[in-house]
Amino acid sequence: MGKYQEAFRRSLDDPEGFWGEASQGIRWQRPWQRVLDRSDPAHPKWFDGGELNTCENALDRHVEEGRGSQTALIWDSAYTGQVLKYTYAELLDETATFAGALQRLGVAKGDRVIIYMPMVPQAIVAMLACARLGAVHSVVFGGFAAHELAARIDHAKPKLIICASCGLEPGPRVLPYKPMVDKAMQQAAHKPSHCIVLQRPQHEAELQPGRDLDWNEAVKDAPKAACVTVAAGDPLYILYTSGTTGQPKGIVRDNGGHAVAMSWSLKNFYGVRPGDVWWTASDIGWVVGHSYSVYSPLISGTTSLIYEGKPVGTPDASAFWRVISQHGATTLFTAPTAFRAIRREDPDGKHIAAFNPAKTLRALFLAGERCDPETLKWAQEKLQIPVVDHWWQTETGWAVCGNPIGLEEFPVKPGSATKPMPGYDIHVLDDEGQEVSAGGNGAIAIKLPLPPGCLPTLYQDEAGFQRNYLARYPGYYLSGDGGYFDQDGYLSIMGRIDDVINVAGHRLSTGAMEEILASHPDVSECAVVGVADALKGEAPVGFVVLKAGVTRSEAELVAELIALVRERIGPVAWFKTAAVVARLPKTRSGKILRGTIRKMADGVPHKVPPTIEDPAALDDFTKTLSRLGYPKENKS
Repeated sequence: MGKYQEAFRRSLDDPEGFWGEASQGIRWQRPWQRVLDRSDPAHPKWFDGGELNTCENALDRHVEEGRGSQTALIWDSAYTGQVLKYTYAELLDETATFAGALQRLGVAKGDRVIIYMPMVPQAIVAMLACARLGAVHSVVFGGFAAHELAARIDHAKPKLIICASCGLEPGPRVLPYKPMVDKAMQQAAHKPSHCIVLQRPQHEAELQPGRDLDWNEAVKDAPKAACVTVAAGDPLYILYTSGTTGQPKGIVRDNGGHAVAMSWSLKNFYGVRPGDVWWTASDIGWVVGHSYSVYSPLISGTTSLIYEGKPVGTPDASAFWRVISQHGATTLFTAPTAFRAIRREDPDGKHIAAFNPAKTLRALFLAGERCDPETLKWAQEKLQIPVVDHWWQTETGWAVCGNPIGLEEFPVKPGSATKPMPGYDIHVLDDEGQEVSAGGNGAIAIKLPLPPGCLPTLYQDEAGFQRNYLARYPGYYLSGDGGYFDQDGYLSIMGRIDDVINVAGHRLSTGAMEEILASHPDVSECAVVGVADALKGEAPVGFVVLKAGVTRSEAELVAELIALVRERIGPVAWFKTAAVVARLPKTRSGKILRGTIRKMADGVPHKVPPTIEDPAALDDFTKTLSRLGYPKENKS
């Protein structure tokens, strides 16, 4: 039995023993009495009775154990040309001082604090300072619209808000944050007592006397705050994610289970060791940024690299390779959309050859949405290192399925996320809740209880937690994603359950069609959505972005794409319509807005997601859909 299989079986057969052993990597102020309280499988209590502080595990412990002079954080800003480095001792000093400033403003254990900042070191300091006090942070992606921020203010009811004066976009273009915060605070019924503002040199925000404080003034003469002990089950943070109804869901993360999962996963899944330079190219507004830009690397004693920039455009498709080469990054974790963008601009990998990132880079991890096989193969070919496509969710907080190179490396199957991780008892179920045989598509569900680090509930919405995740298949957590196991036990994620369309009674995966379109040599990235069809019920429509330098007629290319789908799936797919587009509308984390495109094509009301990267992309899509004859009622 290999290391992976041994760990996986033990995690399911003896979770108390497995996770109890894993918890030894965490410093506890009070030892837990029970590893797992199973009295309510839907709400497992991990490390019941244990007490700790997450910030202490991320900073104080390392300084006390002699790692104070090691670099904890590297900040690289492509927009400003700046690089800053913080040792563990320096980051602890900054965090303890800012925690003292928060404490002086009345922030205490259990209070909520909203953080609305770009990728700057002070954002990480703010998160850790909240954790130090036992306060619950809620990071809202910088640049969110005022009414969306107001909704989160009213839901979380924060004691105060921490923001930056501005964010930066390619150009660099300055995006003022403070006017959006001011507008949100006006709209919200709940009124936070203060707003701490980090004034960036690119833009100085106007402060409201009596309510707003300059960051530097706030920390002036502030006493250094000690760590506040919290229970393992106490919340560390709330992270809002868009629900299927368009209403945000507040994902809650606990302290104890989260710390153990962060410590275990970085070593055993990602194969990262203390002292490595680990780069997660994600904004802290997303769960990946929470888990693997901040908490996991610092709890594990590694050096975390954070980047303010884009994979292309700052200045070009060499950006990632420059960062890796300059800072000696050993592992990169990013979204497939970043690599599709790089591949589109530099299909021959000339920038990769120039910087030779494989001098230090040992592995590349991709997650956030399904990675099409062509992009994964391109990355493998150009980098000549392991490329791991893995699957997880905001709700789980860490990998559900992947290739655990820290335990045992498996052969890669492009298009598959490889194996379930220890702690996750994954099943593929049909509409009646019956197990689907190997090779058959179904809903991906996880047998309860969920392992440490996963959400215990939704913030102030237990009914929503039950409705969204537990009601459909009693005894299971419904992931909302669909896919299948193959004969070797590899799991493939084919997209959201609602991306499975019914064409004249045939259930077909739009993800499978996307895989076919992406295999065309001229296609950089693509999306397939199911739209209403009077004859078939639903019909697939494809949208493709071409690789840089490709110039050919749309009609010729579309004919080839239709022929490809017909060849590989058959005429049953009814794939007859496609268009070439300049870009696909996406969230800032890289997810394509398939649901929004579908609603636009069907002519039904839709809400522009607050996470959208560029609202103008939807305007372009309106023209493309009109050209294709959608919505149907607009067809002349």
